[in-house]
Amino acid sequence: MIIKPIYCYITALAGFFGLFALLMLWNTILSPSTRFPVALVLLVAVTPLLLPMRGLLDRNPRSCAWAAYVSLIYFLHGTAEAYVNPDERLYASLEVMLSLMLFFGTAFYVRLVGKQN
Repeated sequence: MIIKPIYCYITALAGFFGLFALLMLWNTILSPSTRFPVALVLLVAVTPLLLPMRGLLDRNPRSCAWAAYVSLIYFLHGTAEAYVNPDERLYASLEVMLSLMLFFGTAFYVRLVGKQN
């Protein structure tokens, strides 16, 4: 069975935009922070995800590789949050799932595009 790079790219985009939407909703509507300003929490949580966005949308393999590395930060955050905070375990599990979608989608996309060149 041959896996086409476009399927991996679509999986990566679904993980990317799903993770972006989850972080925005989680930190503003679903469970806003009571200790820190919401703007500061959003700045810290979402900014690393936005760094490789332009290259990811342009299908740049180098930016896709960086997006894979950045997704591991969200994987670590999601697993730690799921362990520490049982009230938000659903959101944290969703964060883990979406970060893994982003990671594997971008990793396989870079691998398949590299084989074609």
